[in-house]
Amino acid sequence: MRKKKGYTQETFANALDINRPSVGAYEEGRADPRLTTLSKMARLFDVSVDELINEDLTNENRVPKQNVKVLAVTVDENADEEYIQLVPTKAAAGYTNGYADPEYLTDLPRFHLPVLPKGGTYRAFEISGDSMLPLLSGSIVIGKYIEQLNEIKNGNTYVLVTQSEGVVYKRVFNYVEEKGKLFLVSDNKSFSAYELDPSEVVEIWEAKAYISVEFPDPNSSNDLSMDQLMDAIGNLKKDVEQLKKHS
Repeated sequence: MRKKKGYTQETFANALDINRPSVGAYEEGRADPRLTTLSKMARLFDVSVDELINEDLTNENRVPKQNVKVLAVTVDENADEEYIQLVPTKAAAGYTNGYADPEYLTDLPRFHLPVLPKGGTYRAFEISGDSMLPLLSGSIVIGKYIEQLNEIKNGNTYVLVTQSEGVVYKRVFNYVEEKGKLFLVSDNKSFSAYELDPSEVVEIWEAKAYISVEFPDPNSSNDLSMDQLMDAIGNLKKDVEQLKKHS
């Protein structure tokens, strides 16, 4: 964690107002820092003391702490279960700012869907555009909330709430450990795959069902096979490597 923040043992010791050998002793498990020192460390790393002590902060698959907020939900008191909130296309831009606000969620349409497995938190998102054909624009994708990037199953579809892209629905490949990136792929081969920095991710919703007033065309030629998906990812990774060589 110290090295990731760009500190040497010397500069880290100076920032904590301790001597350099103490830093080495802490890192080698030969001594434990005092509470006042732990508090300073927590401020430097922008985490709580509890997180510093109890969590693996080197885990690349954590959703970035600065993006994490308490997930707001609304509950049907009569049925004793959470509602599924619907985020229409016209509300998607506002959702990135108000997703953690219970009052914002209360104003969204809500419903129950009995066929979904119990025990999860679900949200529905209206998708727009034709990047995920044969799923049509205007379809509603229902996703189950997942907390960690390492829960992503490569090649499955997810709704990602992001800081720069807003709400997107794509197939996701997790290359955070290898490349430090997520790769997002459209089912419509007319759209290029692209990479996303994990620091952009605010929420992850694993697609579990969809609702549409139109049936997909079974003869659609726009959908990709898994081999084509992997080829697309491979080509994107090659492009990234070429860019790195020339940068």
